Amino acid sequence: MRVTIDGVPREMRTVWFDDGVVKLIDQRYLPFEVRVYEAKTYEDVAVAIEDMVVRGSPAIGATAAYGMAQTAHQGLDLKAAAERLRKTRPTGHDLFFAVDWMTSAASRGEDLVEVAERYAQQSIEQCRKIGEYGAGLIRNGARILTHCNAGALAAVDYGTATAPMRVAQEKGRRFFVYVDETRPRLQGARLTAWELLQAGIEHAIITDGAAGHFLGHGEIDLVLVGADRIAANGDTANKIGTYAKAVVAKENGVPFYVAAPTSTIDTALASGAKIPIEERSPQEVLHLDGQPIAPKESPARNPSFDVTPAKYITGIITERGILKPSQLRPSGRAAPKKKARAKSR
Repeated sequence: MRVTIDGVPREMRTVWFDDGVVKLIDQRYLPFEVRVYEAKTYEDVAVAIEDMVVRGSPAIGATAAYGMAQTAHQGLDLKAAAERLRKTRPTGHDLFFAVDWMTSAASRGEDLVEVAERYAQQSIEQCRKIGEYGAGLIRNGARILTHCNAGALAAVDYGTATAPMRVAQEKGRRFFVYVDETRPRLQGARLTAWELLQAGIEHAIITDGAAGHFLGHGEIDLVLVGADRIAANGDTANKIGTYAKAVVAKENGVPFYVAAPTSTIDTALASGAKIPIEERSPQEVLHLDGQPIAPKESPARNPSFDVTPAKYITGIITERGILKPSQLRPSGRAAPKKKARAKSR
């Protein structure tokens, strides 16, 4: 992604490995400051995932892969690292996919630093292909709604839901993006808006509750979101609030698409009912930038994700094509592309 630091544009990835150190763009400081977090041990990597230095299922997966590579590079216990990383966040599937990938490579005696680099590069390529397949859904003049951040910051680069936007822009199409603020951590207002601004894509930030208004008044043509875990039947976990957007989109005849690499598909789960939902600290709801915004005696609940049933999903954009939820296969492989294409209205 292109990032401007001290007035100088440069290309950066969300996460990379540099001389034994896992480095990440520290997303807690965006959009006001670009900082680099340095993880020198797998414990640092685990803390980075838990504390939201890095977030987004594909980005967390790549970070975990680098954490495993770092552990091997330092001659430390891979099993301990795998166990620690697995405990960081429960919902996103790419974390577990990446740890298993690295564990399997270690059992074959492969160089884990090289394997992690291949994993990260593969993630970039997957997102690029998601962009190519999804760009066809974005016509000139389209008005798009997105929720949370599924951009380059949520992956290694390109992003998932924003990848079709980037490719459509490269093809010369003009479109407009409504960006949900995404309470309580404001990933839409802080991160997605920042990425779209960097890319020169027209957009406006809206409150989470305003999405229904725009959908109901015919001001949105397409909803495009990412995913943290997709069950075998197409039920999809994404940032809390996604389910409501999908229901209202269906009610108003607006296509609702999920963009995610196949590593996000958990074929071991028959349905979304089995997806573990992380619940984070109530303080994220009760405070904003460290300032209390509610009576101190009031409790709060803070589920980070919800599950959108497959019946509300028009299609799933993967690196292998656009699928209907019913076309997911037990192997995690996409159905033939000629059956997978879907059109927006």
